Amino acid sequence: MKEQFSGCMVRVHFGEEDRWQGIPLYEAIVAKCKELGIAEAIVFRGIEGFGSASRIRRSSLWSFSKDAPIQVSIIDSEEQIARLLPFLDSIVDEGLVATSRVEGILYRPNEHPTKS
Repeated sequence: MKEQFSGCMVRVHFGEEDRWQGIPLYEAIVAKCKELGIAEAIVFRGIEGFGSASRIRRSSLWSFSKDAPIQVSIIDSEEQIARLLPFLDSIVDEGLVATSRVEGILYRPNEHPTKS
């Protein structure tokens, strides 16, 4: 089944070492998205980047730093994203939250597949 929709995308950027209540920040964000019934949330681990503190974050076998840049990409309706934003405000200490409008196409398996 194919469903087209207008929605919102949120990208949350921070470091791999960032935590919330003792767990990785990205895990807390994905868990909240699941709890809210958000359509899509994906975590990306970057190779290199920098943020608000201008500190270079790297993912490298040769580096002692394990603070790789992380991006969580979240897509859903504007209403669902509006429910998520207060949570992000309360748990992101250092990073960037970027929002944009998107046109999406959601593909889902048919609930009642036809037999051939």
